[in-house]
Amino acid sequence: MQKILLKHNDIDFKSKEAYKTLRTNIEFSGENLKVIFLTSCAPNDGKSTVAYELAKTYAENGMKTLLIDADLRKSVMRGRVRKVMDGSVLCGLTNYLVGQVSYDEIVCESDLPDLSLIFAGPVPPNPSELLGNSKFTSMIEGLRGLYDIILIDTPPIGSVIDAAVVSKSCDGGILVIGCGMISYRFARKMKEQLERTGCKIIGCVLNKVNMNGKGYYGKYYKNYYGNYYGRYYGDNSGNDSRT
Repeated sequence: MQKILLKHNDIDFKSKEAYKTLRTNIEFSGENLKVIFLTSCAPNDGKSTVAYELAKTYAENGMKTLLIDADLRKSVMRGRVRKVMDGSVLCGLTNYLVGQVSYDEIVCESDLPDLSLIFAGPVPPNPSELLGNSKFTSMIEGLRGLYDIILIDTPPIGSVIDAAVVSKSCDGGILVIGCGMISYRFARKMKEQLERTGCKIIGCVLNKVNMNGKGYYGKYYKNYYGNYYGRYYGDNSGNDSRT
């Protein structure tokens, strides 16, 4: 098992609370939700960021968490690593699925307690076939007994079928939607496409909401967090505004 140092970018109070709320909502979505995949309707919806920050939230809550990067086509998760402790080249999911390395060689233990990661690895010529083979399914089944929660980052369902393939090994899925980036009709079509695989859709995450007060969502969140939480935790600048 390799040890890595992650890039810990600070996010604002509202974002931290949003991820905690998402974690709580998942926990109240039913029993036996241990393996959850995240996908999006289109590229650049921010699903990988949501998966990463959600995984950190679970780990910070004391749950043994594993984040698997199954976006074998265009992974960005490797950019979260600041340093590999022993200086070696990180092996990933692709290396394991083609039989080059063992499972122990692809799991990375991070400097954040209770958070481990499996990166995507080299881009293969057949991502869907690799994710759909029995070795991936067996790996997920074996991991269930080792972790409290397993999150799997998958490619956009609107672009390729990989998320639907991965969903067969999962207990539920989350659809990440970039605010104002796609139509309601397209989002609904993607949801229906996932449901046809028999996957349980836990819910959707509306991402990239403009929080500066302009528009419906910005005004709603600004009023909600500003008027309620602001009294207890301070303003957005981090200065305590309690009176």
